[in-house]
Amino acid sequence: MRKLPSLVTAGLAAAALLATPVTSVAHEGHEGPEPPQPAPTGSGFQKVTLNDTPGEPIDLVVLPDGRVLHTTRNGQIWLNDPDTGLNTLAAELDVYEHDEEGLQSIAIDPDFGRTNNWIYLYYAPPLDTPTDDPSTPDINEGDAPETGSPEDFEPFHGYSLLSRFELTGDTIDLSTEQQILQVETDRGLCCHVGGDIVFDSQGLLYLSTGDDTNPFSSGGYTPIDERENRNPAFDAQRTSGNTNDLRGKVLRIDVQEDGSYTIPEGNLFEPGTEGARPEIYLMGLRNPFRIEINRANDELYVGDYSPDASSYDPERGPDGQGRWIATQEAGNYGWPYCVSPDIAYVDYDFETGESRGEFDCANLVNDSPNNTGLTELPPVEQPDVWYGYDESEEFPELGTGGIAPMAGPVYEYDPRNSRGRHPVAWPEEYAGMPLFYEWTRHYIKAFHLDESRELTEITDVLPDMEFSGIIDMEFGPDGALYLLEYGEGYFAQNPEAQLARIDYVGPDGNYSPVPRASADVTSGQAPLTVQFSSEGTEDPEGDRLRYAWDFDSDGRIDSRDPNPTYTYEENGAYTANLRVTDVGGPQRGRAVSAEVQIVVGNEAPVVTFITPQDGDEFAFGDTIAFEVEVEDDQEVDCSRMTVTYILGHDSHGHPQTSATGCSGTIRTTDPEGHDPENDNLFGVFNATYTDPGDDDLPPLTGSAEVILTPTH
Repeated sequence: MRKLPSLVTAGLAAAALLATPVTSVAHEGHEGPEPPQPAPTGSGFQKVTLNDTPGEPIDLVVLPDGRVLHTTRNGQIWLNDPDTGLNTLAAELDVYEHDEEGLQSIAIDPDFGRTNNWIYLYYAPPLDTPTDDPSTPDINEGDAPETGSPEDFEPFHGYSLLSRFELTGDTIDLSTEQQILQVETDRGLCCHVGGDIVFDSQGLLYLSTGDDTNPFSSGGYTPIDERENRNPAFDAQRTSGNTNDLRGKVLRIDVQEDGSYTIPEGNLFEPGTEGARPEIYLMGLRNPFRIEINRANDELYVGDYSPDASSYDPERGPDGQGRWIATQEAGNYGWPYCVSPDIAYVDYDFETGESRGEFDCANLVNDSPNNTGLTELPPVEQPDVWYGYDESEEFPELGTGGIAPMAGPVYEYDPRNSRGRHPVAWPEEYAGMPLFYEWTRHYIKAFHLDESRELTEITDVLPDMEFSGIIDMEFGPDGALYLLEYGEGYFAQNPEAQLARIDYVGPDGNYSPVPRASADVTSGQAPLTVQFSSEGTEDPEGDRLRYAWDFDSDGRIDSRDPNPTYTYEENGAYTANLRVTDVGGPQRGRAVSAEVQIVVGNEAPVVTFITPQDGDEFAFGDTIAFEVEVEDDQEVDCSRMTVTYILGHDSHGHPQTSATGCSGTIRTTDPEGHDPENDNLFGVFNATYTDPGDDDLPPLTGSAEVILTPTH
């Protein structure tokens, strides 16, 4: 093993079953996760793992034939085949990854499988944006300056791209790209660049976009810093409050056959309106990370993330409020000026530190020097749900905790779904109700709307099932609910992360087996002898199981031994697939797969932090020196090392910056808007190294993570 330690040049700086309705609502580094626990007998639902090594999962889509595609932030698109259980790489885009950027959303064309095979992606292309130079460990060229002149900020102007590509077999052909729409971005600073894609019943495309604004220098309140020398990325008036900008919006367009688009009727601004983009359907949003649509009536659902302030301040405005919106009409939802028509932020002067009174939500004026659009804005619309960190008076069913609202799908019940040997479709009682899920609170709720589209009650969905950071979900054509769980961690593949399917089995149905596949070694040189194990595999009813191992995923069964040994004689990348079938139950034949990735001829790098160490103390704002050691069977190239600093808060985090190299320094941020004395804040350093691969072998990645404790 070659070892390359790096030298430190600077020391560490100063130290569910639909439940009985609850109260009515008044409308005014990775090791595979443990196998999911089977649903309690009699609940009728079961979570089935489809991929327990999904990378850093972001978004998913289910194809008409039951295959599932999901994205990772670093540009990979994985395909799950329900017939074989195999997960294969469908495509890998080169993406820009500073802070939260990368590959975001994926969707399929409304006519997919009938007249076309278009896959839609929303991602950040690399462009020529500056990145960190590992030869200058004390300088991070990838961080945009927080102050300066327009010339200083210009190199970091970029864009995210909505494109579509053709799926051929199990591969997305990147050469078929049709670029549809660019959304401008200010790179090199955190945060809120999320996007989501949905289609309505008329085939119109909706794209949500974040406000692309740094929230960490505004005390957790509205970021409207207009100072002349300040990076405009600290002013959300230039995006969400700007009628001439596509950020902080939901856009609505009609994509044409050649990839161009037209503007449908009913958007917020008529085509030709000076100083207003006609693509805008909704404006005044902070980070509408997930949107969904009810194709029965084309009602759009939006989950909009909250600011961080934990309490009301008369000089700044309200505490953080997450929002859920249900609408069939264009509108302005107020950010960064208002939460709702009667909850306003304060016009705060960052130059003088003085407050100039609350904004008038009925007569909004955007007079920011960073505004390029209309000065007079549409009045603020009322969100359907709004809630803070504490229990909401209006919506107590949402509980307490972090604020990360996600708009979930509506179940379209299809009585034609087969109820034969493999029943998975959810029952009709769930039809027509928009689901809502909370990324930080780990639950799913159903929002009940009456005929006038008023919210009447909120009920629990699958309350006995455990979830870990649901980041996306949608119903498949088979009537089952597919979901991605991000897990508990920070911008990496977390142990709990998985792609899963929730089947309805029925109160007396037969549950699927729960397979578990492992190996004593997963990489090494040929000949490589591997001892495989199915330990942990079980059937919820204790039925007899049949095991089938395919060591090289060629479609042929290589062993029926539950714990076989196999020797790989040739170098290569292999997926060993274990297919477990229930052969003893009343509905025998239910089969589920698990996988182990084996690479022969290349060994995974081992990454270790020399400094800092887990539990080290630091003060927010400190500059921290890092040193990372890599052990690998190939020559170590420190330019392939990325070290990311993440501001951790409770069970989630915001990446602030990243550096390249095995040693260097990173300046931590001052988390304005949080109270370090009382809030659960910490610093996370993640080091990830990917070797170059060897011959035709794929690159392998190793990572390490340390969590630092802030001094108060």
